[in-house]
Amino acid sequence: MRLKILHRTTYRYDHPPSYGLQELRLTPKDRASQKVLHWAIAIEGGRREAEFDDQHMNHVCLLSFTGDANEIAVTTEGEVETQDTKGVVGRHHGFAPLWLFERPTDLTRAGNQTRKLTKGLADDFPNMLGRLHELSLRIRNTVDYVTGQTNSETTAEAALEHGSGVCQDHAHIFLAAAREMGIPARYVSGYLMMNDRVHQDATHAWAEAHVEDLGWVGFDVSNVISPDERYVRVATGLDYREAAPVSGLRFGDHGSERLAVDIQVQQ
Repeated sequence: MRLKILHRTTYRYDHPPSYGLQELRLTPKDRASQKVLHWAIAIEGGRREAEFDDQHMNHVCLLSFTGDANEIAVTTEGEVETQDTKGVVGRHHGFAPLWLFERPTDLTRAGNQTRKLTKGLADDFPNMLGRLHELSLRIRNTVDYVTGQTNSETTAEAALEHGSGVCQDHAHIFLAAAREMGIPARYVSGYLMMNDRVHQDATHAWAEAHVEDLGWVGFDVSNVISPDERYVRVATGLDYREAAPVSGLRFGDHGSERLAVDIQVQQ
């Protein structure tokens, strides 16, 4: 499938910050399941300082801005050719060793709620792949998809206790549970072509676990499926913080900040 993607993020300020830096992880990865045909990033109100690949082989564009503009806009667009590999990404690549993905983070630390999810999984599902699919289903049956109830700092345990969340929370819970069972797992941010709309107001997120003889395998808990040709992988990390599309810092009194996001994904 050939997917066309347009992603525009706009920040508006009452008073421009005196200085700011942002890391943009917005460039899809070339892999066996997807090929980037062309991709471009345009920046308004700031300037491109540097580009590099991080420890997870995410392509990072470093953007800076000063107090010259009340509006900062980042527009990415391009086309990606995808294939349905039943969620199988393949063997591990990158600078980060595989064992690192068994390490919990502040957002994915397992607690009592996580352990309840994994109870009996190993005995009932000796096949690793079957165990992970059942884990995905358990999470989705436990945590309803509801927007506005959580934020980027919500932990896996907190989302479980609350009983609702979004794709980021579903992914974090999957990571916490998989790592609790000794399975390497990582967070994925990217795009999903919806069947009922073109315009979206947020990127998508899912999880991947490393399965022997298969390598990395994706699990979209929110939709209870493994990613197919409608998905475009952009960035990976131990959790959201390492794979966020846009992250950074700013200095100076800037008053209120208004954020607008417009994403279009279509065949």
